[in-house]
Amino acid sequence: MPRGRSTFTKRQKEQTRQQKQREKLERRNQRKQEKPAEGSVDEMAELREHAAAQAALFNLGVEESEPAEESVPGGGHTH
Repeated sequence: MPRGRSTFTKRQKEQTRQQKQREKLERRNQRKQEKPAEGSVDEMAELREHAAAQAALFNLGVEESEPAEESVPGGGHTH
């Protein structure tokens, strides 16, 4: 009987090992999905705020510089 018993034990060990490996992969995949989702939401909000701030600064800069360009004679444009 030792031969049959050792085969059974080996098979059980292998099944347990495979099950642990599957669980490990599932946990790893779940962590991958959770982290980018949380990070990307925060990053997107930050990027939107930053873009809005930059747009506001850029618009102010454009409004201030447009009259200056018009008042400069010759302004680099020849018609």
